Amino acid sequence: MRRAAKTDSNQTPLVEAYRQLGCSVQHLHQLGKGCPDLLIGFGWPGDGIGLNILQEVKYGNADLTGDEPEWHAKWKGQVEIVSSTAENAIDVAVERFEHWRDVADLLAELTRKL
Repeated sequence: MRRAAKTDSNQTPLVEAYRQLGCSVQHLHQLGKGCPDLLIGFGWPGDGIGLNILQEVKYGNADLTGDEPEWHAKWKGQVEIVSSTAENAIDVAVERFEHWRDVADLLAELTRKL
């Protein structure tokens, strides 16, 4: 029987910050087998451009553990590792949000040119 997946103490403040920024968040850490902790949906209503972000949450400078290194090595799509503490989780969430906004703007511009 699989034991319950544990979460890093900074995951809850990160999730709350992403949701306050308008993102949708699905917890994936329960899947185990190295799967990242979060699936984050980012986009602006009506713009037609949305991003799905897989995110592995690490506290401080913690390394990947257990099945995570193998999962990350085999995954062919996007996944990011985000390190934070509970204290700076909001700042990290805002920084990631701004990055995703830049990516979405680029995608929207490319789409208009097609």
